[in-house]
Amino acid sequence: MDERQKRGIFQAAGLLAFTTVLSRILGYLRDVIIYNEIGQNYMTDAYNAAFSIPDFIYSILMGGALSSAFIPVFSAYISTEREKEGWKVASIVFNWVIVFMLVLVCMGMIFTPQLIQLLVPGFDEPAMKLTIDLTRIMLIQVIFMCLSGFSTGILNSYKEFRAPAIGSVLYNLGIIVGGLLLAGPIEQRFPGYGIAGFSIGVVLGAFLNFAVQAPKLFRLGWSYSLSFDYKHPGVKNLIGLIIPVFIGLAASQINLFVNQNLASGLEEGMVAALRTAQRLMQLPIGVFAIAIAVAVFPTMTSQVAQNKLDEYKQTMTMGLRSVNFIIIPCAVGIAVLREPIIRFMYEFMGGKFTAENTAATGEALLFYCIGLFAYGSIHVLSRAFYSLNDTKTPVFAAISSIVVNIILSIILVDIMQQGGLALAYSVCG
Repeated sequence: MDERQKRGIFQAAGLLAFTTVLSRILGYLRDVIIYNEIGQNYMTDAYNAAFSIPDFIYSILMGGALSSAFIPVFSAYISTEREKEGWKVASIVFNWVIVFMLVLVCMGMIFTPQLIQLLVPGFDEPAMKLTIDLTRIMLIQVIFMCLSGFSTGILNSYKEFRAPAIGSVLYNLGIIVGGLLLAGPIEQRFPGYGIAGFSIGVVLGAFLNFAVQAPKLFRLGWSYSLSFDYKHPGVKNLIGLIIPVFIGLAASQINLFVNQNLASGLEEGMVAALRTAQRLMQLPIGVFAIAIAVAVFPTMTSQVAQNKLDEYKQTMTMGLRSVNFIIIPCAVGIAVLREPIIRFMYEFMGGKFTAENTAATGEALLFYCIGLFAYGSIHVLSRAFYSLNDTKTPVFAAISSIVVNIILSIILVDIMQQGGLALAYSVCG
């Protein structure tokens, strides 16, 4: 790998890291506003749980599985100067994504009560009803998130990272603006439902995420065709990749479902405590690990397509070294300073986030930090395997982690409460 490629990768990673930091700051402000206006209680438990079904549908369609399978296939067409055929494959995939998205969103709307009962069976009736209503609002965001996820896959294949990075910032900004503008009026008209303003903000943020990417997509020469030809060689190749890729990338989401299900039976506020702790744990992963992994992925897929395997190995090794050089010190620092960090970030005079909330969140965060380096490395390693069209290894690792997480979570939740759930999640990294 020459110096120009290295410089391009680090520039892309730097841009992604910067916009991720900005996005996380906005996400932090969002949480501060929510927790200090509403508290860490059944309403914020409902708000956090309401993300589960929309996030899962997005993960199935575009969030990880399809984009991770799509980028190697589409990049191979670009790298071998078959761009017209690549756009044809993109159109076919896009058309099928729209069909499946509409079907899944409609099913989600219809069966929301049954799904929420399955995910958080420990919620009482007011929390359950609020979760169902918020979920139905948030399901609308799936439409825009799938569109933005698809455009991100294409833009990243062209090594264009700026528009998707800005979109992630606008997503959190939309949630804040929606919540600040709508929470008060909704609470006055529908007491106990003010937090729905932030759910509407989620939809607004998802729309802005796609809106900022669309112009760049068309400037690249988007060539759309109304085709559902699933027998196209490129589509068949993608289908062969997507199922095992989905299993591999969905492992973390499934593990979160397990934790959330068991946490719903603990005392009020524990679902929110786990969610807050995980967001803090994910901060260095999002800023550094994902930024580096996303930046090296198109380069690795191009190197494999051109049979430059020695350069591919150098790129993968550089990505892993870079991730762990930053993530390991971050994990130690966060673990040691967890309660002061949480207190500084969330406890304010007159706010509803209490010292007990800090202690509960801090206990979960301590155990999450144990697996921080592993979850950071996974982002590079999984993309390295997908670049090689090797989906068996990530699938085996993912299934193993799900089984271990379920067993450990059931055992540890009674012994260590939310800390046990966080420890089980970390061990499965």
